[in-house]
Amino acid sequence: MATIPTSMPATTANWHWKNKNVTPWAKTWFERELTTISVQGDGGQVSISEVTEVDGDVELGQRKSKLITIYDCKVELNWTGKAADGAEVAGKLTIPEVSHEITLDGLSDYVWNFSLTTASSPAVDAIYKLAKSRLPVALEAKLSEFPSAIINTHGKDLTVSADPSRSGTPAPSSSTPTAAGGAPTSAPAVAAKVAPKKATAKAVNSTTVTIDGAFMASADDLFSILTDEKRLPSWTRAPAQSAAKPDTEYSLFGGGVKGKYISLSPPKEIVQTWALSSPTWPSGHFATLTTTLDQSTDHTKVIWSLSGVPLGMEDEIKGNIQRYYVHGLKSIGYVQLSLYTPPPPSRKSKAATIFKPQPVPSSHPYVALGLAALALAAAFTIPYVYK
Repeated sequence: MATIPTSMPATTANWHWKNKNVTPWAKTWFERELTTISVQGDGGQVSISEVTEVDGDVELGQRKSKLITIYDCKVELNWTGKAADGAEVAGKLTIPEVSHEITLDGLSDYVWNFSLTTASSPAVDAIYKLAKSRLPVALEAKLSEFPSAIINTHGKDLTVSADPSRSGTPAPSSSTPTAAGGAPTSAPAVAAKVAPKKATAKAVNSTTVTIDGAFMASADDLFSILTDEKRLPSWTRAPAQSAAKPDTEYSLFGGGVKGKYISLSPPKEIVQTWALSSPTWPSGHFATLTTTLDQSTDHTKVIWSLSGVPLGMEDEIKGNIQRYYVHGLKSIGYVQLSLYTPPPPSRKSKAATIFKPQPVPSSHPYVALGLAALALAAAFTIPYVYK
């Protein structure tokens, strides 16, 4: 019978960077959960009647066995109310940003943009005042449940747990061998010592991955947030270490990325070694990440060029840089621009090149001589004509 290969340990499988887009599910969650909110006051009752729009992205990521919610959405709602005298009141509410940074990190506060669609009256104004004072508290409490709902619903799709069916798999026998008659043979008294082998970094076939983004921020500000130990966690959402000096070590994403600074030229360039703490990344191998910042009048273009990426990992690393670096900056308010790239010039056909009209010579040596002779004859003839 063929032996069943042992499964990959859960700790190893969960080390990878993984992401799952759950935006469609999130929209359904907002539509279902937010419409359950209703508040009462002295002037009457107000409730969320409809979620009209959810604009943004919602993802669940995993780094080093940790599940992290990544979301930034704009939510638009309709609300209705009933005054004490039975008058119906309606209005709209826009929440410009529902994000991880507000809900969990507390880096900023929610913004509530209320509007009233019913004609104003004392009874209507009382309901409007009730909506503006009570609905934000109830909505904030409900939105605080959103990150847990993401993890509870989708976390199992990213996290690999230990397979119970493998827990009983017998390990290789450590008992002493037996002779043909069943009597155990004597084991050697002292096991031979094996000298440990030194791990040496193997040559890795590699390539270069390049990602760029344009942000409405100064180069000084972006250089600081990419190197300052105090500001790094704001967009990496994990502990970071960075002295921002040449030949010093740094660590990002809770140790998911490590390396050393090679050179720093504020605010234009950062050169650093770069290694991913993952079983898929070759042991002892370091790539080189060069980050350049080019500031123009209204934005700064940032280019991340990572040389030394092992072949076969290009798409994974490119996606990670786009997701964790570019989107990380975008998630904390750095507006990303889409720069216009003009189309390449059209190629001229070979026929046009072959049959390109040739310029007609403007003069010929014989014609020039003839004209010179005529001019000379005229010079001698004109005086006699006048006489």
